[in-house]
Amino acid sequence: MSPLLAQITARIAADGPITVADFMAEALMNPAHGYYATRDPFGTAGDFITAPEISQMFGELVGLALAQCWLDQGAPAPFALVELGPGRGTLMADLLRATRAVPGFHDAARLHLVETSATLRGLQGQNLHPHHPVWLDRAEDLPDLPCFAVANEFFDALPIRQFQRTADGWQERRIGLRDGALTFGLAPATPLPALAHRLTDTSPGELVEICPAAPGIVTALGQRIATHGGAALMIDYGDWRSRGDTLQALHAHQPVDPLTDPGQADLTAHVDFEALARAAQTVPGLTHSPMVPQGVFLERLGITHRAQSLAAKLRGAPLDQHIAAHRRLTHPEEMGSLFKCLAMMPSHTATFPGLTT
Repeated sequence: MSPLLAQITARIAADGPITVADFMAEALMNPAHGYYATRDPFGTAGDFITAPEISQMFGELVGLALAQCWLDQGAPAPFALVELGPGRGTLMADLLRATRAVPGFHDAARLHLVETSATLRGLQGQNLHPHHPVWLDRAEDLPDLPCFAVANEFFDALPIRQFQRTADGWQERRIGLRDGALTFGLAPATPLPALAHRLTDTSPGELVEICPAAPGIVTALGQRIATHGGAALMIDYGDWRSRGDTLQALHAHQPVDPLTDPGQADLTAHVDFEALARAAQTVPGLTHSPMVPQGVFLERLGITHRAQSLAAKLRGAPLDQHIAAHRRLTHPEEMGSLFKCLAMMPSHTATFPGLTT
């Protein structure tokens, strides 16, 4: 039994079953044994690969779209250039390379990275050192400046709670012990005001997930944008409304049982984009874009033209890899439809590029 599994088992034995959110928080961010606290999980040598690691085109196009927002809002200076969950810093490095030609953008930018993992902060520092990043633990700690932000595969790693519908209420899914092993179970049924609106579109036995931390993060970011200007682009896998059990664990790019060895696999869940939009709607002076599939978003930004330009210099295996990367990012059967995009910006400004109706 691993040290983290022993800790979680002892906690449940002493205090009773824990929520899925509590389990995810320990498995991912336990200071000594948590998944993100102890390793670099990205790339072919890790457990999963994200869009910026697939192709430079992703970060380049996101960067140019963010810079266009900055120009549309009068090129405010200084401004906070923000990434939530920056990984290795790959997306931000590509973003900054693509925006070098935007007059005044780099001079005005103050780079802020919202990251809690000391291991990943080290990698980000190596990749982004020339840009003097400032690290923050929380989006709530961002400076009072115009804020132009991106969050790619950030919300999917936030701890979720799961609830199973009953005839007139909800039972929370919890993690307990059976014969010494972790197992899922259900708490007693109770009314849940936060899910009252889901009683009309679910049936008894169906599962719904909520992410307790997400609305507060969206609100904190949105309040700065509404007050000082800016925009935030959120890209993740999920859909408009949560439905079903989407908790998953990945190790060495393969799905594994999330309860078997906590701390050794990545845990994620699909993002409920309706919940993000509802949080944005609570902020006066803020609006949000429509939710748009990633493939459509990237095509609107010109990824095919950029891919053709890069392909002209490639031959053989590098060309094949480049073509495969373009397909993976945009094709409906790959990341193109599974991943969605949503942006928020001040009510009086233009909609984020690529996310208009």
